[in-house]
Amino acid sequence: MLQTKILVDTNSYLRLANNIHPLLFQEFGKEKYCLYVLDELDEEFNRNNRLKNKFHWVNEPEYKANRKRKLSVSKEEKQQITIVPDYIRDFASSKSLTISIIDSLVLAYGYVLKVPVVTDDADMICVAKEYKINIFQTLELLELMKRCGHIDMEKIKTITAYWEYNGDRPKNFYKDFKRLFNQPPPKF
Repeated sequence: MLQTKILVDTNSYLRLANNIHPLLFQEFGKEKYCLYVLDELDEEFNRNNRLKNKFHWVNEPEYKANRKRKLSVSKEEKQQITIVPDYIRDFASSKSLTISIIDSLVLAYGYVLKVPVVTDDADMICVAKEYKINIFQTLELLELMKRCGHIDMEKIKTITAYWEYNGDRPKNFYKDFKRLFNQPPPKF
């Protein structure tokens, strides 16, 4: 069976990779789910001093090495991926949504390759719905990993307690946690 690829945006990667390592290129579940990020994650991260200070571990060798392998893309797909972000940004602009160039590229990959995208960004989610791109929020990805036996509830509690500590909870965190795991989130 082929891999079921899932593309992770920068914010979701930052929320997960320090606690689930290696995060990328580890198949899990019968469907052989496998997580990927774009090369542009490093660009986006290294341009942002706030991110570099808050997530200093990202540039440690073992995390950089885990991000080396990339999605394979055909020549035709690559051509489409270079065109689609403009349409995505135009649509976002017409709806007064704010998405970065890299966000639009992540969505373009999801659209062209027909792979789910993991994001908690409300504007990206809105655009993804318009383009019929399958979206997982980070908590939904954690629930999928748990269901597949890749992580357990204790790991989820550790990860989400770290989000609380860092002041980095996704929107609707409490409601979504209860909906997905049938219990309130852990208190920090």
